[in-house]
Amino acid sequence: GFLYFIVDLNRMSLSYVNPGGQQARKATALTINIGAARGLQEVLKTNLGPKGTMKMLVSGAGLIKITKDGNTLLGEMQIQHPTASLIARTATATDDTTGDGSTSTVLVIGELLRQCERWIQDGRHPRILTE
Repeated sequence: GFLYFIVDLNRMSLSYVNPGGQQARKATALTINIGAARGLQEVLKTNLGPKGTMKMLVSGAGLIKITKDGNTLLGEMQIQHPTASLIARTATATDDTTGDGSTSTVLVIGELLRQCERWIQDGRHPRILTE
């Protein structure tokens, strides 16, 4: 197959393009990314705290794991979305560094993006929110 690249002469940059990828407009891409973060948040929010619920993970081979540890769940989940994967890696790095906090990290990031989504719908530019 061919490799596809985009050449930006204004910035003198070269970018690889995935020919099988989908293209989305800025607003749609933002909504999709926030939705992926909130989806991950929805999965993990019931795990938090002493009354958190256990999750049963079943592998392709039929092996069963029961856990409420966010790090274990994130490690076992097959996350396809790039933004959700980035959040999962951030949460896993937090857990690796401090020994805890993967679920809290996902929940905080999800909530931050949920609040940003509200501001963006009111007309704020995402750049203002990141500053």
